[in-house]
Amino acid sequence: MPCLLHIDASARFAPSFSRRGSAAFADAWRAAYPSGEVITRDLAVTPVPFITEAWTEVDDFTVINGLSDLDEISNAVADPQQQASWAITRQLLQELYAADAIVIGTPMYNWSVPAPLKAWIDHITFPWVDLAGPPVFIFTARGGGYPADTPAGARDHQEPYLRYWFKTIGVTDITFVHSEYTLAGVMAPLDAYIAQRDEMHATALFRAAELANAQNVADACLSGATPG
Repeated sequence: MPCLLHIDASARFAPSFSRRGSAAFADAWRAAYPSGEVITRDLAVTPVPFITEAWTEVDDFTVINGLSDLDEISNAVADPQQQASWAITRQLLQELYAADAIVIGTPMYNWSVPAPLKAWIDHITFPWVDLAGPPVFIFTARGGGYPADTPAGARDHQEPYLRYWFKTIGVTDITFVHSEYTLAGVMAPLDAYIAQRDEMHATALFRAAELANAQNVADACLSGATPG
């Protein structure tokens, strides 16, 4: 049964450009794969706690002992604090491993990613995690505009960070769909970009449906492969 992991990270609920984009993708994916499963993790509703020293101890333990099987790690971790930390991490890893495709809705906060998304990333980042690739689709919301090869673009620490992080866990098939100038109409200096904001967001919603039915998603989902 094909599985989509749907993650949202925005502190906003309505209106949220990133949530609309990821939801449009998930809706189109459900329509394309009515027998599929969607795992929804809303990091604003149920935040993942920040990692603690216990997490670092589990990380060191697994690396030193060459462990990567989730059951083996669960059986080997004995300290109560480490067990509690690992229980959170294991659930997140199981969701990640189950996914044949991943969609993320995330705003840009302070030129990077929201803290709840970073906490999710921290929990599941181990040297031995290797997804070997479900396709990933990331719908962003950015208050301003960040064109590549411009001074503003150089301040984009959102896409480069996420692209590099996914690469470290074996994922290279990553598609970004940006909605920019989302603060137009809120911040007066950006009001000149209202039409551009609306055009970019309409394009993002169109792309969401298009991507959910794209061949790379179909190939991953119909294979039934579970990475990890």
